[in-house]
Amino acid sequence: MIRQALAALFPAGGVVEVRALADRFTHSGYFDDLAKCAEAAEALDADPEVRGIYVTLNEVNPALLARRANRVKMRLTRSDPTTADADIVRRRWLPVDLDPVRPSGVSSTGAEHEAALAKADEIALWLAEQGFPAPIRADSGNGAHLLYRIDLPNDATALVKGVLATLDALFSDETVTVDTANSNAARIWKLYGTVSRKGDHTPERPHRRSAMLPAPGEVKTVPVDLLGRIAALLPAEAPAPSKGAGTDLAAWLREHGIGVRSSKPWQGGTLYVLEDCPFSAAHHDGAFAIQFPSGAVYAGCHHASCGGGVQRWPELRARHEKKKEAPPTPPPPPPAPAFREKALAILRDGDPLAFLLDTFNREHVGDRTVAECLAISVASQSVENTNGLHVAISGNSGKGKSHACTAMINLLPETARLTGTVSNKALYYHDSLQPGTVLLFDDVSLSDDLQEVLKSATANFREPIEHRTVTADRKLQVCRIPERCVWWLAKVEDPGDDQVMNRMLTVWIDDSREQDERVLQHMKEAEAVGPSMGEDEDVLTARALWEAVREEVLPVRIPFARAIHFSAAQNRRNPGMLFDLIKARARLFFLQRERDGEGRVLASPEDFAAAARLYGSLNGTAGGQETKLTKNEAAALETVAAMGLRVFTIRQVQEALGVTYQQAYRVLQGHERRGRTYAGLLEKCPAVSVVRTTVSEGDCGVPVKRHELHFLFDPVRYRQWTANTGVWLDDDPDDDTFDGFRRVITSGRKEREGRDDAGSGIADGSDDQCTYITTSFHHSEEAQRTGGEGGGMGAGACGSRSGESSFSKRRSDGETSMCARDGPGSVSDAGRKVSKGGEKVKLRSGVLPLPGVLDHTEFARVKTDLGRCCVCNEGRAVYRSGDGRVLLCERCYARVVRAWNEGRGVG
Repeated sequence: MIRQALAALFPAGGVVEVRALADRFTHSGYFDDLAKCAEAAEALDADPEVRGIYVTLNEVNPALLARRANRVKMRLTRSDPTTADADIVRRRWLPVDLDPVRPSGVSSTGAEHEAALAKADEIALWLAEQGFPAPIRADSGNGAHLLYRIDLPNDATALVKGVLATLDALFSDETVTVDTANSNAARIWKLYGTVSRKGDHTPERPHRRSAMLPAPGEVKTVPVDLLGRIAALLPAEAPAPSKGAGTDLAAWLREHGIGVRSSKPWQGGTLYVLEDCPFSAAHHDGAFAIQFPSGAVYAGCHHASCGGGVQRWPELRARHEKKKEAPPTPPPPPPAPAFREKALAILRDGDPLAFLLDTFNREHVGDRTVAECLAISVASQSVENTNGLHVAISGNSGKGKSHACTAMINLLPETARLTGTVSNKALYYHDSLQPGTVLLFDDVSLSDDLQEVLKSATANFREPIEHRTVTADRKLQVCRIPERCVWWLAKVEDPGDDQVMNRMLTVWIDDSREQDERVLQHMKEAEAVGPSMGEDEDVLTARALWEAVREEVLPVRIPFARAIHFSAAQNRRNPGMLFDLIKARARLFFLQRERDGEGRVLASPEDFAAAARLYGSLNGTAGGQETKLTKNEAAALETVAAMGLRVFTIRQVQEALGVTYQQAYRVLQGHERRGRTYAGLLEKCPAVSVVRTTVSEGDCGVPVKRHELHFLFDPVRYRQWTANTGVWLDDDPDDDTFDGFRRVITSGRKEREGRDDAGSGIADGSDDQCTYITTSFHHSEEAQRTGGEGGGMGAGACGSRSGESSFSKRRSDGETSMCARDGPGSVSDAGRKVSKGGEKVKLRSGVLPLPGVLDHTEFARVKTDLGRCCVCNEGRAVYRSGDGRVLLCERCYARVVRAWNEGRGVG
């Protein structure tokens, strides 16, 4: 690594100084032989007293070689000179050092280290947009480096300093800063391949080896005019006085709801990096505003589409102050009588929830469970005795999380929503928030402060709250959240702190292959029909419906609450959520519900049945309410169970899910980001454990040992854990708390085939004495037998024809496989043929089209020697079909499982 770094940074024959810094001494040598330079650096790196090894980046006067020619002198004295700025012949590199903010003299934590690497990627992307060629990227051990090839004279300090100052102003924040001190010509730089030893080596702040990341094929030189343009992006002098010269910029930004990401001194004044760009909706970053000592203000955005840093303060000021001086916006007119009457008719005699979901589905296809959660969340705002229902939607990127939220928000009246989505810190600047507002956070990372606000807002739903914090300029900032606001989070994964997620309905977006097809057909139909002229009448009716519901906040009572039973209540918030689901639905149907003597709306068993079905879905196929599993985590567990594995590796999960190794690692082990730890399956699921093993392997008879994590899976404990979520209503004739509702819901068991809410079912109570709604796994005896000698859940784990196993999934060809013997692609015939949709496909080694042909549930893992795989004819077979005629290796079986997962939208 050291030799590669020297070869990439320095031309052959040039002179470079190597300088090693220890606690009390400095060691130094000059080299024109890079091989000897690498050997000397390796020897220095082996000394634990050496804290860091550095080199001079720029071209050194060749005469300096005579000071210590191709050797290192240990423990320099005051009379031993090192390279000075005047000794640099020409500048070769523009050094960008991203340093995590931390106490001096210590190494960075994992989170700080990752933040610096991410910031380097952000800067490199922006400079590429400005026309910069690809840089050399490196990991300094504690932070990140970018090196851009330049060709400048020694005296170009001002230009280099200007570029670094611009990057510092636009990208430095409270976690990572751009070091502007690297502008002098003789600046020494980390030699990649050596260890960075700042402070003591501890588990939290370890010593790391620096490394040069994969370099571009050709490192091109940055043009001088492009460097000058970046250096001049921010004004070095105050602009001419304007009408707003006396404005207090910090107060002005706060007053007009413009969020500030960070602030820092600049040219004697203050530079504010804005949270969102006020000039364009096409991007969020890049906007800034400066107040000079004279009071003059400069504002702009570094994106070329926003002028590339030109002065836009007059435009910004006119835009916002014109809004302020305008008369207050009158409240929206009441809905037209026709829509009002239609809405009231639906509330009195129809099904308001079904109407809302149907209207939602005209804009957004599918995802009715998501839509129901959002609608019930809004209804909870009008229940007096509730803690509110807040929703967290997760799923893969680009699958419609944001669209689902905006489609539901479009059905709400103007007074119930903010225009657009809410950014991470925007609440600190929204003084005009109204009670009962829906707050949508669309794919943003919640800051620690904002997570505390969310916890307080959900715990004190019925009262306004105040959160006090300190701004970057050390001023008190009070964030006020009015009462009865609901929060919607749309995130790819890891929505936030576990304490935050415990307060929310956690639902997964439908990202299956079938849903992709439905969305595509809907888009085609919409384009063929064309846009509608005017607003949809059903949308206007939906808004009128919500207006009627939100006119007053009513108390709701559940007369049969004592008869509701839970199979598990370890998380004490979840029963409260079920009660809130019942009350919110009863509130939505308030014109069809009776009132008691004190005017409270009385929930009915029908409200319980609907709430329990939704609650069951959120604990099964549509969410991880009880387990707090993300969709990828749930898919990983289900995949391991279906493959019948008792021991598995990260690589096996990666291949079966079709994700990257890092994604599979995070699913199993969890990860840490920005100082916050996100749990993985090892923490969440009691059926998974891990052991560290040593694996011996090697080629040419030379054994090589390496460490590998082996994860242990307990299928019995997994079934017990997943079967732990049930809720039922027990109608006891001796209970006197029903107030006229002494009746039961008697509906037959629904088959799971073709249902969207396949995670829940309704089972008849014995002797019509109870209604039981559950997401438990009820496996038949055959399904509970372990598969083959390898153990695990094996081929029988997918369930039985009764539809009682939530392992049953709709396949991409439209059929539903409820057990191994019935699935499409089952192995049959003695002639070793596979049936698929009535078509016979002969098994031939190396050419069998696995995905969609073989059914993974037909196979069991065995330990006996089966010979080679029937498909690839290379790997050792470890899986055998039910009739014993098809044998698969690990890799080919993983391909079959991956095709099954892809059909479900996993990964």
